[in-house]
Amino acid sequence: MKPCEEEEEEGRAAAAGGGGGDPWKECAEVAVQLARRAGQIIRKALTEEKQVSTKTSAADLVTETDHFVENLIISVLKEKFPSHRFIAEESTAAGSKCVLTDSPTWIIDPVDGTCNFVHRFPTVAVSIGFAVNKELEFGVIYHCTEERLYTGRRGQGAFCNDKRLQVSKETDISKALILTEIGPKRDPATLKLFLGNIERLLKAQAHGVRVIGSSTLALCHLASGAADAYYQFGLHCWDLAAATVIIREAGGTVIDTSGGPLDLMSCRVIAAGTREMAMFIAQEIQTIHYRRDDEN
Repeated sequence: MKPCEEEEEEGRAAAAGGGGGDPWKECAEVAVQLARRAGQIIRKALTEEKQVSTKTSAADLVTETDHFVENLIISVLKEKFPSHRFIAEESTAAGSKCVLTDSPTWIIDPVDGTCNFVHRFPTVAVSIGFAVNKELEFGVIYHCTEERLYTGRRGQGAFCNDKRLQVSKETDISKALILTEIGPKRDPATLKLFLGNIERLLKAQAHGVRVIGSSTLALCHLASGAADAYYQFGLHCWDLAAATVIIREAGGTVIDTSGGPLDLMSCRVIAAGTREMAMFIAQEIQTIHYRRDDEN
């Protein structure tokens, strides 16, 4: 087996089918170890006093734990895999370019659900995705307070604590539970569109719409079959990368809100257990415009 540390050219060849074995096995194992380690730090920090700052808006929060966990994850990965690239939430907020190349790339959200974390609301996760040749290879999401480890590897299935995940196969909106998140923009025009989208889905007789404050965990609920669909404008590639692999490997669909293929950098997504459900939502909702991640 080729080790994950090999030079980028060899890694790209392996990802394209060159060489035998499982070229990203070691990377996936390290991601699981780091997610668990980060989860322990976050779980402990939930009970402690926090220094809270804002980023793009008063609702876009960051804490010292976000920075500490991100630095920890990246420092370990850089030591093990020095040729790899990184896209991470707080590094991007600090000015690092958010560009996905063909190189092996880690896509990291150190604390997903920071607002929940600040208020000690327990729906908080760490998310680690990995892409090669712009193709998502695996995702690891750790629910810090419930100690649930969600994993997915391309072509190898999705699991929660080693139990295989399977999406709902519901196609009828009138029997669906739908998840979403508000997004950081709270100006009157954006809020009108956000609430209007919920109203459209409720008028279509959806059973309900839920907002839980963590996009990665909402997407994991979808992968487990506990919800039937998810949509959002304003989420980022680090919210979506790991979860996309998990949902696809659980049998679900992840697309752009236009109904076309997913664009990881577009800051918008629809995910569902069935393509029929995803396309119905794409036809119902109106677009809320956010700047692309790769334009920041």
